[in-house]
Amino acid sequence: MSDKYLHIVSFDIPYPANYGGVIDVFYKLKALHAKGVKITLHCYEYPGRDRTEELNKYCEKVYYYPRLVGLGSAISMKPYIVTSRRSEGLMQNLLKDDAPILFEGLHSCYHIDDKRIKDRLKIYRESNIEHRYYYNLFKVDKKVVKKLYFFVESLRLRMYQNILKHSDLMLVVSREDTDYLKEHFPDKKVNYLPSFHANDKVESLIGLGDYALYNGNIEVPENAHAVQWLINEVFAASDIKLKVAGMNPPEYIRKLASQFPNVEIIANPDDKEMFDLIKNAHVNILVTFQATGLKLKLLNTLYNGRFCLVNDKMLNGTGLEELCKIGNTPEMLREKLSILFTSEFNQKQIKKRENILAKNFSNDNNAIRLIELIFTNKKSRK
Repeated sequence: MSDKYLHIVSFDIPYPANYGGVIDVFYKLKALHAKGVKITLHCYEYPGRDRTEELNKYCEKVYYYPRLVGLGSAISMKPYIVTSRRSEGLMQNLLKDDAPILFEGLHSCYHIDDKRIKDRLKIYRESNIEHRYYYNLFKVDKKVVKKLYFFVESLRLRMYQNILKHSDLMLVVSREDTDYLKEHFPDKKVNYLPSFHANDKVESLIGLGDYALYNGNIEVPENAHAVQWLINEVFAASDIKLKVAGMNPPEYIRKLASQFPNVEIIANPDDKEMFDLIKNAHVNILVTFQATGLKLKLLNTLYNGRFCLVNDKMLNGTGLEELCKIGNTPEMLREKLSILFTSEFNQKQIKKRENILAKNFSNDNNAIRLIELIFTNKKSRK
């Protein structure tokens, strides 16, 4: 019988695993379950993501709590993304045993300083330096009301970050973010542990493709800004075909793309279509303008696509520089695209990916490491 019991508090229902944060949560559940960990999952829910039987395959129990959206959560000095995720029902369920508690993201940390769990092992799972992320959303969003919200939320998140002093262990998705949290919380245990993901092995195709691909949730302002920049600054002056695939592209992106014969928007592809687009592209091009967290779409393209062309902020301390071509200006990106489209992707490059990705990004290895970090710490506190 396993004596490894764990509570996981998730900011969202982590299935379907179709965007960055929930991908890490869902595949972490699967990997820990495969290692015999007994998981009680707590999910905040709100319209758009339904309860699902899929989670019961990997969890002993799954509890759902309503996300408290609206004015009552907005008028607070605490961040809205935190105050809207509070529940006395959650606290009552956490108090049913003494198992460690893993809080997924700053979003889920409303109760981390509750005195009733002061003697419990509390783990913070970082996915972004949130105040930086929201400040960058403020800079790129085009709507005045949303810009104001992102700016205020970034200030609240910066102040609220100090709540993490109540955690006993921090698990961080990139080395750069690890350094940041070590600097700000020097007396805490801060460990680099990359995101869990959907890939078990490298399945890239050798040979040639005839288009470049950008993929992402395009309704997120950061991604929409990246698409707009790529079209205007890189592909407007190129004959190379660009396909942009992702969720809910804004109308202004659709209109912009329609002006260029070499740009195609593929809105809301299902998982199979997205997988095929990534595999068949000759170059997966990914840029970002904020260096926070680990971009899971980068991992996905390295496991499944051919060449990967990025700017340096996309790498953000991942250690994946050897597997990507890097360009930070439109001129550099166009130059690298021209070179790559005259090159075949080969078996030697696949082998290199297999070796490097296995070292830090194996779900199986990272599950073993996570179990050691949590349950060694738990024993040391007895």
